[in-house]
This record gives sequence, structure tokens and C-alpha cells, in this order.
Amino acid sequence: MIPSDWYNIVPDLPAPPPPPLHPGTRQPIGPDDLAPLFPMELIGQEVSGERFIPIPQEVLDVYRLWRPTPLIRARRLEKALDTPARIYYKYEGVSPAGSHKPNTAVPQAYYNAREGVRLLTTETGAGQWGSALAFACSQFDIECRIWMVRASYDQKPYRRSLMQVYGATVHASPSPVTSSGGKVLAEHPDSPGSLGIAISEAVEVAAATPEARYALGSVLNHVLMHQTVIGEEALEQLPEMPDLVIGCTGGGSNFAGLAFPFLREKLAGRIGTVFRAVEPAACPSFTRGAYAYDFGDTAGLTPLLKMHTLGHAFVPDPIHAGGLRYHGMSPLLSHMYELGLFEAVTRSQNECFAAGVRFARTEGIVPAPEPTHALAETIAEALRCKESGREKVILTALCGHGHFDLGAYDRYLAGQLEDYTLPQDRIDQALAELPG
Repeated sequence: MIPSDWYNIVPDLPAPPPPPLHPGTRQPIGPDDLAPLFPMELIGQEVSGERFIPIPQEVLDVYRLWRPTPLIRARRLEKALDTPARIYYKYEGVSPAGSHKPNTAVPQAYYNAREGVRLLTTETGAGQWGSALAFACSQFDIECRIWMVRASYDQKPYRRSLMQVYGATVHASPSPVTSSGGKVLAEHPDSPGSLGIAISEAVEVAAATPEARYALGSVLNHVLMHQTVIGEEALEQLPEMPDLVIGCTGGGSNFAGLAFPFLREKLAGRIGTVFRAVEPAACPSFTRGAYAYDFGDTAGLTPLLKMHTLGHAFVPDPIHAGGLRYHGMSPLLSHMYELGLFEAVTRSQNECFAAGVRFARTEGIVPAPEPTHALAETIAEALRCKESGREKVILTALCGHGHFDLGAYDRYLAGQLEDYTLPQDRIDQALAELPG
């Protein structure tokens, strides 16, 4: 069954996360500071101390188009690996947009529509979030304008087409239609873009337009909370509790959505599960970033967030996992990582696509580039179980299909994908621009 509530993990943590700060005063921000960007209902959810937030009936009605999503045991993959491990995956690619993103896009569109908002702006990396918000806006008759990172705009034309089918306007970011985008283009005409730049553009338009608001597809507390429908369903569907939960991380919503309900059980002492986040070696905010206050966007228009960051000026290499090309990480997940509640590792682009192909040839589903990071780590863990003989239960999140990413698979199969090695001096250079 579809859960009737979203789960808020904050009240169950051993220590509260640091608050967002106003960039001018360096004081914790209040609801009035966020009101130009978000409806009050979402602002309330962002700072809520309630463990459970009821899901509105109107949202549940849309969720029923694809939820509950299937939990599948990867028996064919297990057999191919000759592993004693038992591998389960929660498959979110059955949603209309083909990923987990509608889990938060639908409630965000609903709450904005209820407050009379007529236009939602947003950014998108790989295009999964953009297509999800475009779909959600079509359900509640809201105009949608999307800034799509240039690298993905060029790599994934059919993801862009899907957004336009749902009725959205899509700009390649950096774009000349905003001052923040125009500034980047003036300095770097061939910029591949970044999520930070695209966020600046979407926020700029929302803040300047009274009837508009901004929607974010990851990072913030309320977004992670909406995704917990994934883990709540998985708790009910699993025939056995996992020894290990693995998820890819860019901003953090997919990993959090699967992991948080299981973390609740661990914090209560009911299970002993280990949790592992997997990020790209080309954009390693957990494993090589600093834990510091930083802007969520490139132009410095957002509040300061305490998070693991590579620096808001950091522009990642144009890897095909566009949804993981973000300079920072969810402040809530960053705080929990500091508390030692989960592990983090990196994987390179080619080993991830190899895992994606292996999964497709056994389980039949072509994964999006983002969850191939989790699959690469899942396969590695299963092979470690083969060596040790341990019958470990592994649960992973297959957060979307790769039907719009076949161009990337073409490049992998042709041997044309490059593994980007991120030099430390690029990280140091970007971190030097952290707000003092």
C-alpha cells in the first residue's frame, strides 16, 4: 500500500542539524526569508519537528498512477555473479517521468497551486527532475519553466522533448535570458553549465516574479521527506531485513528516500543495517568536499547551507550522470554523515556503465546513469560476499530507467567514455571561494 504519511527523520536524530543562514546577517533564516521562493506549507515542512506529515488526498490520487512501486529480487544478477548475497532493488522507473522525482514534484506542485502560484521555475541536471516537475505542473495547471544544464541539454535531447510534451519551457543553462546566466556566458561562452548555475537562473526569475515560486528537486529537508514513500513501501515489501542499503547521491533525495525509514528502525535499535552512499569520482562532495556553510547556487542567491561541498564555484566535468553533478550535498545528509550514520564511497564513470550493462543483460532494465553508481557498488559488495561466503542481504535503489540515456550507453559500448580524474587543485580553488 501507499504510505499515508511522509517520514521526517529530524526528530529522531541524536543532534539537530545546523540551520540555514541569511547570507547578509549570518543569522538563521526565518519563514519570511523563504516566502519569495516557496509556499508556506513547504516552508513549514522544511522546519517541522513532527515525525510524520500526512500526505494530502489530492497527492495520493496522483501517486496512485504508479505507486506502490515494485520491490524486486535480482535473482538473475545473483546467479550471474555466483554470489551467496541476496540482492533486492526498489524500482522507481515505473513513474510517468521514469524516475523517483515525481514523489516530490507532485506535492510541490499541489501546495503551490493551492496558494495560487501560476508559474514554477526550476533547474535540472540529467532532466529527470525537470520532466517530473513538468508532469506535476500539468496535473495542477501550473506553467513550468526549466533551466537544463547545458551538458545534459545537448546529451539528452529526448529528456528535453519529454518536458516540452508535458508543457514546460526549457532553457539551456547558462542562458542569456537571466543576468546570472548571461554573466557566465560572457566569461565562458562554451560553459557546459552546472546545477549551481541553473539554480541561480531559476531562483532569479522566481524571486523577480510575484506570481512565481521556485521548486527544488533534491537537497532540502522537505524534498527528502517526500521521497520517504520509497523506504516506507520497501519496509513493508521486503521479506527480510537488509544487512546493507546502497544508494547513489547527487543532492541526496534518492538515497534518503530509501534509507531514512530503515535508519529510523536502526536508531530505535530494531535492526543493524549498514548504509552506504555512492557518488561520482568526478564530483565527490562527501568524500573530498569540505563540511562548511556555502551557497546552494553559483551566483550566491540562496541562503547559506551547512553541507559537504566542493565550493559553489565548482563546475564538474560533463559526466553522463547529470543528476549527480552538484557541487554540494543535502545539509541533512551532510549532518548525518558527520554523525557517522552512513558510509560514502566513489565510483568512476566506466565502471558504473559496466554495471548498468551487466544489470540490463540479467534483469532486463536499462538503468539511468545515476543509479548505475549504486549498482556498481552493489555488484562489488556481492562479489566480496562470493569471496567470503557470507549470505548478506543487499537493498539498493534503482531510481530511474535509462531510456533517454541510450546515447551515453552508445558511447560506453564504443569505448568513448572518459573517466575524469579530479585534481585536488580544482577543489582547492573552488573551496577558496567559500563565503568567509
